[in-house]
Amino acid sequence: MNKRMYVGNLNYSTTDKELEELFSKEGTVTYSKVITRMDGKSRGFGFVEMENEEQAKAAIEKLDKSEFMGRTIVVNEARTQNKGNFKPREGGNRRDRSREGGKGDLNYKLRQLRRSIR
Repeated sequence: MNKRMYVGNLNYSTTDKELEELFSKEGTVTYSKVITRMDGKSRGFGFVEMENEEQAKAAIEKLDKSEFMGRTIVVNEARTQNKGNFKPREGGNRRDRSREGGKGDLNYKLRQLRRSIR
């Protein structure tokens, strides 16, 4: 089964191919991707998927806190993202409270404005 890893603190000029080449020394890479912003510039991290868990563990042990393209990279097991389990923090923030329909809510102000026009 494939094992996905997070690779952080990448040099901003790192390409998908360079990332794949780095990890291919430790085993078979099935996927490598440097994450980019909407404008195409690197965000400084990426993901690599190895063919099996043993290869991934060997890559993590060897490459975590190693030097790559002038930076000390961080390599660890990627965590799964639970999209449906998002819970806002207790109390929320000002923006969250404005959506509750109170006097600070833009829709509330629009309704008041419409009523005054009638």
